[in-house]
Amino acid sequence: MKFKPNQTRTYDREGFKRRAACLCFKNEREDEVLLVSSSRNPDQWIVPGGGMEPEEEPCGAAVREVFEEAGVKGKLGRLLGVFEQNQDRKHRTYVYVLTVTETLDAWEDSLSIGRKREWFPVDEAIKLLQGHKPVHAEYLRRLRIGRSASSR
Repeated sequence: MKFKPNQTRTYDREGFKRRAACLCFKNEREDEVLLVSSSRNPDQWIVPGGGMEPEEEPCGAAVREVFEEAGVKGKLGRLLGVFEQNQDRKHRTYVYVLTVTETLDAWEDSLSIGRKREWFPVDEAIKLLQGHKPVHAEYLRRLRIGRSASSR
């Protein structure tokens, strides 16, 4: 465990930082995804997510992070997958699908750091994420592969 000013970072047995995220969709068609502005680079979009707290389950962390970063609540769906990032940082992220049912006008990160959110068609989101967050683009590609396999 490491301490950051406002959070505790937790790691698994293999030294990966434990993270959780949600692909937030407007509806069950999963054709528009919600992205948030990066806290480090406000002109770049990212998938909302973050570190898991001690004793927190991945699904609970995913819902909490989306509420804090994007100001939305919804119906948590399936676990899309567990993604590992090894290059610059060792992260292991549990990524869930969430259908948004409630959108707040003001939320924690919008008030504290001016974070923005915006809906994007999935194709456009993949292109936006590919340059600076390729692992986030991979979440959406995995979603598409899963959808095309299940529709056969």
